[in-house]
Amino acid sequence: MGSIRIKALDDLGARKPNFVKAPADKVSDYYGMNVFNVTEMRSHLTKDAYKAVMNAIDTGARIDRSVADQVATAMKDWAMAKGATHYTHWFQPLTGSTAEKHDAFFEPIEDGKAIERFEGSLLIQQEPDASSFPNGGIRNTFEARGYTAWDPHSPAFILGTTLCIPTIFISYTGEALDYKMPLLKVLDVIDKAATDVCKYFDKNINKVTCTLGWEQEYFLVDAALYNARPDLVMSGRALVGHISAKGQQLDDHYFGTISDRVLAYIQDFEIEALKLGIPVKTRHNEVAPNQFECAPVFEEANLAVDHNLLLMDLMEKIARKHNFRVLLHEKPFAGINGSGKHNNWSLSTNTGVNLLAPGKNPKTNLRFLTFFINTIKAIADNADVLRASIASATNDHRLGANEAPPAIVSVFIGSQLTEMLDKLEKSIQAGKMTPEDKTALKLNIGKIPQLMLDNTDRNRTSPFAFTGNKFEFRAVGSTANCSSAMLAINTLVATQLKAFTISVDARIEAGDKKDEAILKELQKLIKESKKIRFEGNGYGEEWVKEAKKRGLSNLKDTPSALQVMTSPSYIKLFEDLGILSKREVLARYEVELETYILKLQIESRVLGDMCLTNILPAAIKYQSQLITNVQGLASISGKKNNGSSAQLALIKSISEHVDRIYQYVHEMVDQRKKANKLEDTSKKAKAYCDNVKPYFDQIRYHTDKLEQIVDDQVWALPKLRELLFTK
Repeated sequence: MGSIRIKALDDLGARKPNFVKAPADKVSDYYGMNVFNVTEMRSHLTKDAYKAVMNAIDTGARIDRSVADQVATAMKDWAMAKGATHYTHWFQPLTGSTAEKHDAFFEPIEDGKAIERFEGSLLIQQEPDASSFPNGGIRNTFEARGYTAWDPHSPAFILGTTLCIPTIFISYTGEALDYKMPLLKVLDVIDKAATDVCKYFDKNINKVTCTLGWEQEYFLVDAALYNARPDLVMSGRALVGHISAKGQQLDDHYFGTISDRVLAYIQDFEIEALKLGIPVKTRHNEVAPNQFECAPVFEEANLAVDHNLLLMDLMEKIARKHNFRVLLHEKPFAGINGSGKHNNWSLSTNTGVNLLAPGKNPKTNLRFLTFFINTIKAIADNADVLRASIASATNDHRLGANEAPPAIVSVFIGSQLTEMLDKLEKSIQAGKMTPEDKTALKLNIGKIPQLMLDNTDRNRTSPFAFTGNKFEFRAVGSTANCSSAMLAINTLVATQLKAFTISVDARIEAGDKKDEAILKELQKLIKESKKIRFEGNGYGEEWVKEAKKRGLSNLKDTPSALQVMTSPSYIKLFEDLGILSKREVLARYEVELETYILKLQIESRVLGDMCLTNILPAAIKYQSQLITNVQGLASISGKKNNGSSAQLALIKSISEHVDRIYQYVHEMVDQRKKANKLEDTSKKAKAYCDNVKPYFDQIRYHTDKLEQIVDDQVWALPKLRELLFTK
């Protein structure tokens, strides 16, 4: 056994749970203690300054310099009282992670002294180097200037000794270079579009907020074993490794008892998360061994996205203290389930109403149906846009793998609601509605809450499923920034709601009563969106055939899924709402493709290195031992190969697998070199997908066969059974 693996396995015996004591008896005593939230602003700001900030949050109004100076001073004083020495603009570049540059509060003055200073200008805007972040051609390397600008919607917080201020990130010429700026724009657009529709039902509604509840799945592995696996360190997944004999087939891990060591880790990161105002509420074992999930209470979407990114960072930092490593990759291990990040999406009003929850009477239920049906229609018209929003090299391993939603986008609503929509579709005749028609419709619509109570089943094979009072977008990958999915969903729904308002108003002008106009338009939308609704098994081959008949796309890989971003209809969607310009859309397309290429390139290089410097030497070393054994047997018996048929078969088998691995690695490298010579990013991505990536499985087949043959004492890499079943 390799010395690294021996040390890694020996270290496991020293792992002891280190339970963390909460800083107070109740969560409510320390929840949000490290956040400059509304309560802190109210106590630290003047009345006028507080009103100005709240007005900026509610309406998007600009904050003038004098108010900004007050807020900056208050933030600094509050943060320094809690031990902060630095501040940073915390932003979300197109790398998929967060970025920060720390500056100290202190500033030298005359006579060799210093003071602590933080002014409004530093709060509102900073100028980090934009040249080294992905930009898709918007900025040249020599054009370094970019700006971060304060987002008052998301409160500042303290991480360690640093005051972190959530910000947007834009280029010198004003284009978005991050995930947050487009999200803020679309949240404003859907607020206005949904509010206009709400006015048909309740004039008191003047604001609609998008809410998001994410569910974060992840794996834990022991740090020592992790460090002995170059593929886990470099790519986040095990590129080789024979499937463990025991995996998830006994269903004994799902919702099982959490081990002491894991629980100590979870409690630690939960406490830190709660201090930062992240309302984590749920934790449990997931389906696969050493896989877990955490989930918070629903929040406003922009804040929820920030909290998810912050939590992922916390999880990784705190894991190190417990001698764990967190694997957020969508498919870190073969043969068991991967990880997703379900995005539960809904809309709520300033009057406290969830627009995707049925009400107590026909009027509120008609409002529910309006938003429910318009959402389905939005997805039906632009399913490829939704698919592109969750496309990535890592998520490709998960989508359609009989464990996660398929690459085909469909909507599940349940049998009772399906029957309800079918009846509604057929019940409204051309021309004026009779009083009897209206009465019958009101009676049926009034039954929706009862139908919902009985419709408790869920379809886990659906990418976009209605689950009672929200839509659950289950295809989002565990490493993803939720902004991408939220940007897509809200853009599509906002576009559809605006079209709905125009159509209903036209019907009213033509002489229809308001409710009649709404019902007729809903009937039309039900017919037009029927193709996207599917209640059956999304994993089955029958659905692939049925989806093709319906005209639904089956975009199986990232290059194919991202291609939609170059279409005029895609660009028009975002341009019409003022969310992204054509230049920004195409830049993001380039960034996504480049990220895809680089991730496959890294995996290819790591796999080749592991094969040539680790796996093949181990196999040849064991083969040499077998040859020595055969020669020894022959010398004892005096007969050539006497009693050594098993050893000879092993020697031959090792040679065959070694030859294949050596051949495939060099062929893979040749294909990678050819792909790298392509200047067109889309062609390069396709070449990596079609010509380089297929070698991964071919090579893995033979490395995994060798793992079953080579002496366990010689095989240096920790095996999947060791990675998955350590506590």
